[in-house]
Amino acid sequence: MPESNYVQRTTGVFRAALDEVLDPLLERLYVLLVLVKGELTTNQDVHDAWSIWRTMTNPAHKALVPFEGLALSVQELDRKYVIAIHAAARRIKES
Repeated sequence: MPESNYVQRTTGVFRAALDEVLDPLLERLYVLLVLVKGELTTNQDVHDAWSIWRTMTNPAHKALVPFEGLALSVQELDRKYVIAIHAAARRIKES
């Protein structure tokens, strides 16, 4: 389907930056971060978006705690999504 609006275009750019298939709702939350926070997105922002999604899919997940309550190794799991969000935001800004 051709991209017909800015949200679809942003989604396509984010998908290309991440090169990973996500649950559609989680992907939408990350695309929202591209749109509203862009290159200012942090690991905590990604964790918060993930937590909203995970609450709907597995509300008892052990990582559903505030970001600062996670072990550093778990916090770093969000880094690849932050990098993809930043890359997508840059590409959108440049075009």
